[in-house]
Amino acid sequence: MTEQKIPMTPAGYSRLRAELKQIKEVDRPENVRDIETALGHGDLRENAEYHAAKERQAQLDARMRYLESRIGMAQVIDPETVKEDKVTFGATVTMHDVENDQKVVYRIVGEDESDADKGKISLGAPIARAMLGKRVGDEVLVKLPKGDREYEVVRVEYKAIS
Repeated sequence: MTEQKIPMTPAGYSRLRAELKQIKEVDRPENVRDIETALGHGDLRENAEYHAAKERQAQLDARMRYLESRIGMAQVIDPETVKEDKVTFGATVTMHDVENDQKVVYRIVGEDESDADKGKISLGAPIARAMLGKRVGDEVLVKLPKGDREYEVVRVEYKAIS
């Protein structure tokens, strides 16, 4: 069985590695000190500081495992190296919203990188799935809970995503 790869941009990969480093080198050691301090306060049954520090330890450990897993499965794809005229991972897609005559721009990124406020949408998002494989001039019909939305692809480009 082959291990599943998770596509992500170089910037997304760097952010995950930086967060993991922060947890290992700063957050975790601080948490260990917090636990030691709380232990010095006596009776653990009624020691809220101790219980809070142990809960934080569990959260940090879980996040560390998650990040290590994601980094281990990462398939880093630099959008600047993609030579496609159709929409794939890493594309910055400009579309015309037929319903309200507006232009919208979406960047297709990995799951851990999505940020709708910045126009970064996950490869698994309904609109991204509807765009995959489309070229300039193609229509994109997106099925959303509020109803179908129709777009036309105006531009597809591959550039660095920060």
